[in-house]
Amino acid sequence: ISDQKPLGCWSVKHGQILTCPVVCNFETHEYIAVHDDKVLRIWKNEDMNLDKAFKATLSADVYRIHSLPQGGALVLFRGGAVRTLDVLLEAPQQEIENLISAEAIRWSGAFMEGQQPVLIFTTEKDRNFFVYVQKPKLSSLHKYKLEQQGSAKPLCFTAHITNQTVTLLCLYSNNSVYQVLIPLQQDTEEEEEKEEEILSKSLLLNLSVSGAVLKGISLVVLDKDHIAVLGSLPEPGKKPKECLTIWNTKFQTLQTSKELPLGTSGQLWCYEEKFFLIHGKVLTVIMYKCETSSLAAAVGKLKDSQTLDVSSFVNWNTLEDEELVVSFQSQESVALKAESRMSLRSNRSTVAGQSGPLSVGQLLLRLKDASNYVVETELKKLMAKAPTPDLQATIGCVVTALTDRCKRNPKFYPQNLLQEIVETRDLSYSLCPDLMAVALEQKDLHLLQMCLERFPDIPEEITYACLKAFLSVSEDHLKSVDVNLDSAICYVDVELNDMEVKTEILENGFGEEMDQDMCDTKIPQERQSVGESCPVGLQKAALLNAVLHSAYTETFLLPHLKNLPAQQAVLFLRYLYYLYVKCSEKVNTTLPGIRSPTINQIMDWMCLLLDAQFTVMVMLPEAKDLLSNLHKFVRAQVRFYSELNKIEGSLRELQRLNHLRESQTYSIEVLEII
Repeated sequence: ISDQKPLGCWSVKHGQILTCPVVCNFETHEYIAVHDDKVLRIWKNEDMNLDKAFKATLSADVYRIHSLPQGGALVLFRGGAVRTLDVLLEAPQQEIENLISAEAIRWSGAFMEGQQPVLIFTTEKDRNFFVYVQKPKLSSLHKYKLEQQGSAKPLCFTAHITNQTVTLLCLYSNNSVYQVLIPLQQDTEEEEEKEEEILSKSLLLNLSVSGAVLKGISLVVLDKDHIAVLGSLPEPGKKPKECLTIWNTKFQTLQTSKELPLGTSGQLWCYEEKFFLIHGKVLTVIMYKCETSSLAAAVGKLKDSQTLDVSSFVNWNTLEDEELVVSFQSQESVALKAESRMSLRSNRSTVAGQSGPLSVGQLLLRLKDASNYVVETELKKLMAKAPTPDLQATIGCVVTALTDRCKRNPKFYPQNLLQEIVETRDLSYSLCPDLMAVALEQKDLHLLQMCLERFPDIPEEITYACLKAFLSVSEDHLKSVDVNLDSAICYVDVELNDMEVKTEILENGFGEEMDQDMCDTKIPQERQSVGESCPVGLQKAALLNAVLHSAYTETFLLPHLKNLPAQQAVLFLRYLYYLYVKCSEKVNTTLPGIRSPTINQIMDWMCLLLDAQFTVMVMLPEAKDLLSNLHKFVRAQVRFYSELNKIEGSLRELQRLNHLRESQTYSIEVLEII
């Protein structure tokens, strides 16, 4: 997310509008969207075109789709009716009842109570607010009226279910949070005939920060004792400051807050112990962990010696590169742990006398000046720990601390340790963003290869820098470098027999005669050797294969490739052409080996390189033969597959006859293919 790398993109036609948020169906791993209020679209990640995705036109307008991990997808219509997605797809045009005429839905949420999904939504009519609780699978519906609060009105809602009771939290315009308890009722005839019940509410929290009143915009529940509120604090004569605040509702205290100077969209999401919010133009993700609440933790008076090295409240970092970074560690309090970087300030006076395992803050302090042996020992202890939800983030912070030290002191570079961490841990670029930059400075080609093969979110600028470094390094130097050769050792040949190449290429439809027939020119003898031997050594081939495996977005990579030096571009194209020929030698177009490039990766990079460097290639004399041979080879391939398409029907008929024929006796048959 920090690198803004789109992994998938789908769009509706011009004039169509997505009218509710897209969700993912946990059971089928499909996306569900609604455009123009009534048109349902369902597709999978590998589907490229939304127009070809499943389409169903419904009989009523959809307000929201909710997806539950074990309860499937629920569709809430603007009229208040709810259907499970499975029931709706059986008859998309089924009649949908209107339960809330003249009322407008303001909020909805879906939850699981045991094995039953429960959908809750609030409506507004004439400044009166109503709460509906539905169990779609049981056809159960209960309506309640929310008690009025003078002139104040609800701005947003959130809820959770515990022990058969719905806890509805309401953020009101008077800058207070109220709590409403709704028991989940069993359906009886008396209940159905009963008039709507008026729900009383109790004051949960006044949003006051240092005497100023927080004007809340959005809130989410973290656990039974903590909530997060996104809002703004007014300043005399200045623009209000937006901030994210964490509150302890049990003891009515502000746990922590952080200003968001770049502004937000006013929306705050919480999912699987992560915050999601828009800060400036960046979607920011913050990991958090809630632990048991206590009065000492709520007021910052913890006396436990194990936590003296860490501030008892959240220690927020500055907003670097428009990315919100939070770290917090405290026993029996809210703990926010950032995915990308964590900076914990330790109490230096307690570090020396501390016994037992080091905390994260103490470990980071120790890594600043410790010897290589101490660093290696402490990190091995850390990696030997049992997996915990925040262990990956902790290791990412440790790697960041090591790379920071490498930048301060170029002589310090724990190469083996960094390689071991990358090899054994599922890290990502965003967890340790400076690691590859330091590896480039140190010319650690093996570590760069490992990162390219394992990190899913490498920025295109870094991918290009690795490509340029691999192409520029000399073959003699690479012979002394430890590189993983598994992706290239099975097919890279330094010298090939001419007859072998010619025979294998003929298997897939390309030969000298066909090429001459198409181009009406005789191929010079010296050009026949193009593609017969790899233009780079085995080590460099393995490094380039790692680049081919790296994920990228064409729009972001193309400007960098235009800056690739001409000689390096020609060398890279020669290697891609070599791989293309190698793939075409076999019917299944698959290279042997582990993590070998696929035909699609080779073609995509070849097209990308030609788009970026075409003018340069055309002007370079040494690229003329390469482009000519590439053109001939591709044209021969097109012709070969075109000929195959012509006899496809006959081959299918032959296959059908072979299935019908009994092969008990020997026979010779002549089949005429027309």
